[in-house]
Amino acid sequence: MPTEAIAILEQDEGVRLIFTDIDMPGSMDGLKLAAAVRCRWPPVHIIVTSGQRSVAADDLPDGSLFFAKPYHHAEITNSVRQMLG
Repeated sequence: MPTEAIAILEQDEGVRLIFTDIDMPGSMDGLKLAAAVRCRWPPVHIIVTSGQRSVAADDLPDGSLFFAKPYHHAEITNSVRQMLG
């Protein structure tokens, strides 16, 4: 999954936001994916979520948001709108 996200970002310059769970199958988790995206595509906004772990702001790339599950869809929608403003 994370490698698929990277492949999409490499092919599509129009991606403006990613939404990722921390716990994913593959070689990297959502936090590593978020860090890789911030490093290679700094303008891309990042939202990270998890139902298993809590994350401090210091553990996220600058400008990223974290939402614990269960989250309210309205909060996510509002955050996406603000980020993409």
